[in-house]
Amino acid sequence: MGIGATAGAAAVGGIALTAHASTDSTSKSTDDGLVFDPDAYTELTTTVTDTEGTEHAVTYHFWKAITYVSKPVDATYQSLIVSAPVEIDGTAVDASNAPILLANSVGGYMPSSVADATGVGAGGMGGGGGAPGGAPTGSAAPSASAASNANENPNATGGATSSNQLLALAAGYVVIEPGARGRTLKNSSGEYYGTAPAAIVDLKAAVRYIKSNKGRIPGNVERIVSAGTSAGGALSSLLGASGDSPLYDKLLKEIGAADASDAIFAVGAWCPITDLEHADGAYEWNWGTNTLAGGKQVDQAVSKELRSQFAEYQASMKLRGLNGFGALTARNYDEYLVKQYLEPSATTYLAALSDSDRETYLAKNTFITWKNGKATFTWADFLTHVGARKKTTPAFDAFDLSAGENNLFGAGTTQNRHFTAYSAKNDTTGLTSKRVASDIPEKLHLMNPMHHLVEKVNGRRSKHWWIRLGTNDTDTSHVISANLAAAAKGLGDEVDHLYYWDQGHGANTDPGDFITWIAKVTGYGKAGRTK
Repeated sequence: MGIGATAGAAAVGGIALTAHASTDSTSKSTDDGLVFDPDAYTELTTTVTDTEGTEHAVTYHFWKAITYVSKPVDATYQSLIVSAPVEIDGTAVDASNAPILLANSVGGYMPSSVADATGVGAGGMGGGGGAPGGAPTGSAAPSASAASNANENPNATGGATSSNQLLALAAGYVVIEPGARGRTLKNSSGEYYGTAPAAIVDLKAAVRYIKSNKGRIPGNVERIVSAGTSAGGALSSLLGASGDSPLYDKLLKEIGAADASDAIFAVGAWCPITDLEHADGAYEWNWGTNTLAGGKQVDQAVSKELRSQFAEYQASMKLRGLNGFGALTARNYDEYLVKQYLEPSATTYLAALSDSDRETYLAKNTFITWKNGKATFTWADFLTHVGARKKTTPAFDAFDLSAGENNLFGAGTTQNRHFTAYSAKNDTTGLTSKRVASDIPEKLHLMNPMHHLVEKVNGRRSKHWWIRLGTNDTDTSHVISANLAAAAKGLGDEVDHLYYWDQGHGANTDPGDFITWIAKVTGYGKAGRTK
């Protein structure tokens, strides 16, 4: 399967515990079947360990799975859970105007369910082949110990961990976790009903449900911050980039989404697996010379052709690097990554070590020059340092249709399809047609945040972006998140993008900083906690 890897572990960061009162008025839902019941909660208590190791007793109201559309294809996945704090460390909290963390648990573009969730942070990937309306297959709530430790990062699939949800709850924010259909879902007739663009349509419908229930659902519906990892990070980015885009209106109407905005305030995206139609070229540009585990070299002729495709694509976007770097091209992107992201990442990592630990690390990694408190090295040495690439070539649209992304673009009873002209032309499965299906171009637009940031700039997009990637992540190319950041920054948006040194896919080593960032960009918490 082409998607997914081992997640890293959360480690450092601060946490701000703040909340204040709201005077938001209740809005009327356009669909009486989509009215949130403020009184249908269970009161729960949990202990959250913050990133400094301090335990916080949190009492919160929990609303079990609520179907967020009036005409669900499969309510097992098209449901959300809500958690709102009411007391933190013995102090009453009014979260009625708190930011809302919309945390998806999508990994690998697989289905994600909260149907069985019994507490905050309990969303997860469930099932792959149940018919619509079948028994829920979402994961159960984590154990008490797992749920309470916000510094754990146990999800090896690339889906979201509970770190962000738990820390947000302990900071006084409202946490809403939506389920979404995914690529493996198949009905009794053998038809796939969770392939593209089902997941993004579902997440948009969840946002519309939240906004249509302003004043009933806890939290400030104008301060929704989306969060996701891997494919979930791509969907979080897409949700932010495509706010209120008319491209989705028909699809949203078909499932009975509320008549409300689906624009969100801010985006949190970890290692986003996105820009899929250009991901093969970007991957080869980045990792083309690295061997697979075991030392096997990928087909260099294919790698070279894909790198050429990337060069053309990169030039066509006319993106400019952060901090006045200038035009980003295939020729200078290595320099840009090293100076903008990689050396600063290594510097931060090394500066945080003790003198003896730093000396030990540098002795093992002689490619790094450490001088005046700054790390420097070459791109070539960095690639050698990372070592084996995870994916063969092409990485995402496999010639033999074996990648998870091929399943993402399946349709009807066809499980896997090509979505790039290059891979369709070089198909090895015996397809009679060597061209992509006619519906693919539109689906690519629906699934790619770059379409809404570069090709047709969306004025209703999020204006705040938190983007993270591990330097050792070979599930994707480093240019994918860097292009996303450059596109948003070029439009004047606020962008906080950095790489975690020596971390792999799914890492989140500064979760406390993300919680603090939410308070900063939303302007929340200045009044202090409500007594």
